[in-house]
Amino acid sequence: MPEAPVIDGETSGDGPEGRGVQAVIAALKAAYQERVSTAHAVREQHANTVTWSKPKLPDAVLFAENTGDVRHAVSLCAAHAVPIVPFGAGSSLEGHVNATRGGISIDTSRMNAIRAVYPEDLCCVVEAGVTRKQLNTYLRDTGLFFPIDPGADASIGGMTATRASGTNAVRYGTMRDNVMAVKAVMPDGTVIDTGQRARKSSAGYDLTHLMVGSEGTLGVMTEITLKLYGIPETIAGGICPFETLEGACDSVIATIQSGVPIARIELLDDAQVRAVNAYSKLELAEKPTLLVEFHGSCAHVEEQASTFGAIAEEFGGGPFHWVTDTEGRNRLWQARHDAYWAARALKPGTDAFATDVCVPISRLAECVAKTKTDLAALDLTGPIVGHVGDGNFHVTVLVDMMDEEEVARAQRFSERLVARALEMDGTSTGEHGIGEGKMAFLEAEFGPAIEVMRALKRAIDPHNIMNPGKIVAV
Repeated sequence: MPEAPVIDGETSGDGPEGRGVQAVIAALKAAYQERVSTAHAVREQHANTVTWSKPKLPDAVLFAENTGDVRHAVSLCAAHAVPIVPFGAGSSLEGHVNATRGGISIDTSRMNAIRAVYPEDLCCVVEAGVTRKQLNTYLRDTGLFFPIDPGADASIGGMTATRASGTNAVRYGTMRDNVMAVKAVMPDGTVIDTGQRARKSSAGYDLTHLMVGSEGTLGVMTEITLKLYGIPETIAGGICPFETLEGACDSVIATIQSGVPIARIELLDDAQVRAVNAYSKLELAEKPTLLVEFHGSCAHVEEQASTFGAIAEEFGGGPFHWVTDTEGRNRLWQARHDAYWAARALKPGTDAFATDVCVPISRLAECVAKTKTDLAALDLTGPIVGHVGDGNFHVTVLVDMMDEEEVARAQRFSERLVARALEMDGTSTGEHGIGEGKMAFLEAEFGPAIEVMRALKRAIDPHNIMNPGKIVAV
């Protein structure tokens, strides 16, 4: 399908594509009235993006309230070959919600019902707009929780679409490991269910995990079935500073290789600790630091902590400070989740571009050390923080976007970071996803396999209306 003409990120009203958009908007307004907006401010909000790409606005936003609304909107768009961009909380970092060819943004934030909880089966069914905090507040009295916790209070639909993870991933896995089934509206308006509540299945193609991580390019997910876990009997955390970044990374590697079932193990470099202290009013030693958390019985937690403490000491860590009360732990982890905003405050007037890579944990120390060397050589400020228990770390590069030379240096840094991760048998993104921002790196990572991705996209979405311009170009 030819691309619609675009002016400043908005689809032009001229030509058949523009007329198709206007026909869809008119039909949606007739059906949903005030739940359809063409206001510039609303459209601008739905192009919100923290990436190198400039915001590109949709032509209209539909605030969907159920699967039927989504099905109706998708069917209209399919009939007129109008692009669709699913929108959750807008917290993604690689331009996933940018409307590269205009079209309709389908906002699922009002689809926030928790459909069912099955305590005996350790699972639940939620609508796409439910956020992770909303879900865990609802589950609190059941003794269960959902462990995936990206820093933002993201929607479950968005987390599924980007295959999110977070600080608990080292123990509980990512969204890939915790989504059992999805209900999705496909590009022709057909509604499908990719699975049931059974814990395993060998029936047919694994459509569930095809949709997880598809970033809205194959369909609009409206309901998700999730695994749940029992709230641990004992939760204890701690803070351990290190003399060197290498020592902190080597401690992570040794802890994982020793089989310690640690729940969280997060790295903050000295720059990120300085930022967190200022932003969250903490008084941590401004050294490379690990934040850790252990889950289990009281005896089991004590054993894990003792083992970790001995490993950390061996690699120059300490003193190991325990945070056992709930309020203290929550304050510590909130500070970790606020790391992005803390980093931004280090250089007022700059923009922050968060990027991530993931490498085998055996290469973690080397990769982080070379990344720090790159930042210094390019004269860039880029605090490092990461879910290093699985080899994933983030760099928040602070850039004056009015300084073309600094922007060029930051882009060179990003390219070198990804190239290094791929050389180490890693990936261009551990959890942010591809979106617009990392499309250029995907071919280097997958080689001929990218053609299989293109073939899937063309087969499922032959008119390329589902979030076009993301993951792969077709």
